[in-house]
Amino acid sequence: MPYNFDEIIDRTDTGSVKWSKPNVLPMWIADMDFKTAPEITEALIARASHGVFGYSETPPTFYDAITNWWKKRHALQVEKDWIVATPGVMPALAAAVEALTSPGDKILVQPPVYNHFFVTVNQSHCELVANNLLYENGDYQIDFDDLENKAADPAVKLLLFSNPHNPAGRVWTRDELQQLGDICIRHHVVVLSDEIHSDLVYDDFTHVPFASLGEAHAKTSITFSSPSKTFNLAGLQVAYFFTENASFRSRTRAVLTKWEMTMLNVFAIDSLIVAYEKGEPWLEELKKYLHDNYVYLTDFCQKHLPLLTVIPLQSTYLVWLDCSALGMPSSSLAESLLEKEQLWLQAGGKYGQAGDDFLRINIACSRLLLEEGLQRLHRAYKRIRSHHS
Repeated sequence: MPYNFDEIIDRTDTGSVKWSKPNVLPMWIADMDFKTAPEITEALIARASHGVFGYSETPPTFYDAITNWWKKRHALQVEKDWIVATPGVMPALAAAVEALTSPGDKILVQPPVYNHFFVTVNQSHCELVANNLLYENGDYQIDFDDLENKAADPAVKLLLFSNPHNPAGRVWTRDELQQLGDICIRHHVVVLSDEIHSDLVYDDFTHVPFASLGEAHAKTSITFSSPSKTFNLAGLQVAYFFTENASFRSRTRAVLTKWEMTMLNVFAIDSLIVAYEKGEPWLEELKKYLHDNYVYLTDFCQKHLPLLTVIPLQSTYLVWLDCSALGMPSSSLAESLLEKEQLWLQAGGKYGQAGDDFLRINIACSRLLLEEGLQRLHRAYKRIRSHHS
């Protein structure tokens, strides 16, 4: 079945967070401008036509869909009783933080990293400890020496881990994950692995689930995921976590129960089942389109924005741009783009001080919108260059 990713869909006046500013081209938040797989839409229409939307139990087929997906896509055997359904990855991760820490404990993060990790730590009454990624020659690596030193602190209880990495688009190798995991096991640090982008890995790379590294790693970690990024379902609020560790699972579920966050709505349930059972053909075409957009952006930057460095995109649809040569902090650069070009990109400083020379741009849109966004970025680039010359 052909899928039309070139279609431009008017999302104004739909309550879209992404498109909330009038007359602005938004390329900031991790939200695609594509219609989801048609099989999902058809299933939701069928569900809506029933006309009754009462309380719903999460059926066994929901858990079957998850276990089958992870086995087929990532060669990981996930048992159904390891899985807990939840309306979102971040509520579940926050619940795990509350369940597994006490006020005053320390939590490791690896900036530049997903900004809501910082929010979660700040709200937990715990102390944030930064194990900054090493950035050199347009590439990111884990600073294992620094990680070892900081994980050795007995007050450090958790590592919030982005796998694959947002915003840098890095796919961690098995060797990297093994080294990180071994350090955490040595120092009794539990890994909370956010794998929401695991299905958006490009063909030259392979997602390695943290829980696949071995029995010890599986029992000292929790994995969080969702079809929301993969199939553009964030507004339906469906996610899950799984862990082989029964204590972690029950303690985290208890917090979610306290917060009244264990019941999914009928559309969320159906969307996940259909996405995982019938969405693969759409996903494979999506990944090709996204990769072509990335190649287009890279070529454009090489020709017209030579001072910007495009960080290699191995996963996600979020391109990380090194703008340090322009001599402006990311917050000022993003504000200027919004004010003067009506182009909304995400300032890299959102992801920690280590991201302050960067911008994040979302390429999950039609090629025409991407071209327009890059033209606006080019105008700003020329203006900044002429101002400094």
